[in-house]
Amino acid sequence: QVQLVESGGGLVQPGGSLRLSCAASGSIFRLNAMGWYRQAPGKQRELVARITSGGSTNYDDSVKGRFTITLDNAKSTVYLQMNGLKPEDTAIYYCNALVSVSPVALRPGNYWGQGTQVTVSS
Repeated sequence: QVQLVESGGGLVQPGGSLRLSCAASGSIFRLNAMGWYRQAPGKQRELVARITSGGSTNYDDSVKGRFTITLDNAKSTVYLQMNGLKPEDTAIYYCNALVSVSPVALRPGNYWGQGTQVTVSS
């Protein structure tokens, strides 16, 4: 019903920057929020940043001041600008969307992207 297509991951040196993009498409009646999660090997998936359609944001403490999440409501596309990257930011980053697919949906559903690898290494 809803597909999330991510781009922008890659290899970057410590202190460098990357910009992740995620476009949602399909049966979207209402886009409530989008966000980015990440999972490093052997660790639990964690929230990186989240933004509602109204523009409210939430960041993990580890990325505050370094990462910025933005949302283009018209394009149903979320961006994550990552500056001052550190080796501990290395993880697979997953895009998430909270979407109502119809006017009569009982509750919005969570949809996930396939993940994009971010590696911070010298």
